[in-house]
Amino acid sequence: MAIKKFFNRHPMLPLIIPAALLIYFVYVALGWNLWVSVSDWEAYSLEASYGFGGFKWYAQMFKDPQFWISLKNTLLLFLIIPLCLLIGLLLALLMDQGLKGTSLFRNLILLPFALSYVVTGTVWAWMYNPSSGIINSILKMMGISTQGLLWISSQEMVMPSIIIALVWQFSGYVALIFYAGIKSVPQNVINAAKLDGAYSPRIYRKLVLPALKGSMSSAITILAMYALRSFDFIWQMTQGGPGTASHTLPVLMYRETFEKNNFAYGAAIANFLLVLVLVLILPITYYSNRKK
Repeated sequence: MAIKKFFNRHPMLPLIIPAALLIYFVYVALGWNLWVSVSDWEAYSLEASYGFGGFKWYAQMFKDPQFWISLKNTLLLFLIIPLCLLIGLLLALLMDQGLKGTSLFRNLILLPFALSYVVTGTVWAWMYNPSSGIINSILKMMGISTQGLLWISSQEMVMPSIIIALVWQFSGYVALIFYAGIKSVPQNVINAAKLDGAYSPRIYRKLVLPALKGSMSSAITILAMYALRSFDFIWQMTQGGPGTASHTLPVLMYRETFEKNNFAYGAAIANFLLVLVLVLILPITYYSNRKK
């Protein structure tokens, strides 16, 4: 009773505590990371130093060839967006046909999205194995490849292989987003169009697809966020290899910070990644809200 009376006298206290935790774990952490990135903390040293050192770590970042490789690979991951949108739309249109087993099909295509990045990375690393992987086994059975392909062991094929696996994981989720958008179109509007003589492709083109603009904006935002935070997946599958062929910015940040103890440089990369997220995501969010 005493606790209840206390909170009755201070009704704002339950709101202050979460706000304080948010400020500490988000804004204070961001501020600390920003300061570390401009500190004079020596490279490869565990001894912290928080004196102002200028922007030398950012200058080093833009001179680092590995940074540009990682940035290129990070942007390559955005190829999952058009691929997932196309496959997801086709799957959503298929589910809208009312075929037998649609409910089971919906559950099955959502299953990959329910898996964690670690599980997905492990499964696909096994499937891509050049000697015992199921993909090369199928290719050999079909006579397409007798030697097997070096999916994640080749510098030329590793990034396309990662993109294929990510498209597999997220296409089903995008399909359900589109399917919900299709079902939001009033049935009486579709029936009226049919009475006016409109055939199915025209109904989809004139009525259904325009109604999916909001769903598409949501899907693009979600896919962009997952593409930028796919560290677990890439680390589990390739650890950034072969060599540095599948390094992305999160992988580079991890290696510099925790393997090389280059904390200031890792903080600079993290801040650049944050800016990249804002530059890529905010216009999509703004456009989506303006359309609404």
